[in-house]
Amino acid sequence: MRRVTNCLLIIVLAFGLAGCDSRTDRTDGGGVLLSVSDFDGLPILVGVNSTLSAGGLLQIESLTIQNIAKNPTGTTSDLMNVEIQSYEVQYSRADRGTRVPTPFVRGIFGVIPVDGTLDYDNLPIMSSDQFNQEPLSDLEYSNGGFDSETGESKIVMNFSVRFFGRTLSGDTVDTAPIFFTIEFIP
Repeated sequence: MRRVTNCLLIIVLAFGLAGCDSRTDRTDGGGVLLSVSDFDGLPILVGVNSTLSAGGLLQIESLTIQNIAKNPTGTTSDLMNVEIQSYEVQYSRADRGTRVPTPFVRGIFGVIPVDGTLDYDNLPIMSSDQFNQEPLSDLEYSNGGFDSETGESKIVMNFSVRFFGRTLSGDTVDTAPIFFTIEFIP
């Protein structure tokens, strides 16, 4: 009898530990997934001096985020709608340089209904704050017009953009990052 009781306790303990997956609360996302489903009007070559003289704002012409129910045949509700709260752009070098501007983080608002989309037009991905930092500030004519780290008259950077939000029921959700590359010249 004692052996049966011990076996039952071991089985109950095993099921209990299996049910305590610490990732569950972080990956649930309120039953929805966010995805950047489309973007257009992405610059591929940017003149630093002309951009600064025009206000120093680099933008994506249009971007669409989609709110997808994890279980497409299940029941959905308005509590699965997502309020977008912010987005972040991080930079890395695609050339032999190592210096990058600080990340561009901005609060933003929009509500994406479950199984719906939200469009943003002229979404900023870099401001004069980033243009006025090394390495991009090196490309200004007043600073010589070349990257002082690499000696090149161009800088090639990778961009990573990610959006963050919360379902109306309070669960956090974010998009996977989207990636693209832009070449900067004086």
